[in-house]
Amino acid sequence: MTPDWERVAQELDDAGCARVAGLLTPAECAACAASYASPALFRSRVVMERHGFGRGEYQYFAYPLPAGLAALREQLYGPLAAIANRWHAALGIDTDFPARHADFIARCHAAGQSRPTPLLLQYRAGDYNCLHQDLYGEHVFPLQVAVLLSRPGADFTGGEFVLTEQRPRMQSRVEVVPLEQGDAVVFPVNLRPVNGARGPYRVQMRHGVSRLRTGLRHTLGIIFHDAT
Repeated sequence: MTPDWERVAQELDDAGCARVAGLLTPAECAACAASYASPALFRSRVVMERHGFGRGEYQYFAYPLPAGLAALREQLYGPLAAIANRWHAALGIDTDFPARHADFIARCHAAGQSRPTPLLLQYRAGDYNCLHQDLYGEHVFPLQVAVLLSRPGADFTGGEFVLTEQRPRMQSRVEVVPLEQGDAVVFPVNLRPVNGARGPYRVQMRHGVSRLRTGLRHTLGIIFHDAT
């Protein structure tokens, strides 16, 4: 499914996130979730409770990425790079992003950020993900994507995707993004521009997952910068 990038850009500007319905098919979701049990695909596994990140676990894919994941990462990057460049220009940030993901990854690797960051997350009843930002190093691509692989109401209950936005001298705004299986949410890694009376200013964003009530939930996370 090809996203409507004009709508995605507008929703990101207006609300700080954008939902993309049906980015993956149910069969693609099931295959991706099943790959969690294939340790050869991954470089590391993190148990969140050990680090104070919440409860649940996730695994980072190893290079070479599975072909479908690598293609999806490349496909999503180009249109998002155009949005990222516009945001950086609005905020007066000098860094810009090349049109090809391979060129951006080469920049990351030259700076010592060479570990792949796409990941699979797994939550069971009682698990949750604390509010956080996925930064990983000096070079940060300002947008990322999460795809829900499980069926809400059938495979699990609870476990909503949550964003918070902290504007200067204001209380935090919370956004809950309802997703169905195969839906994606595009959202900021850490900053986004918001228009004010004196022009655009920076707001801090964090994301997480609320407590799972029942069942099993898998999510694919696509981060476009690599890690140190």
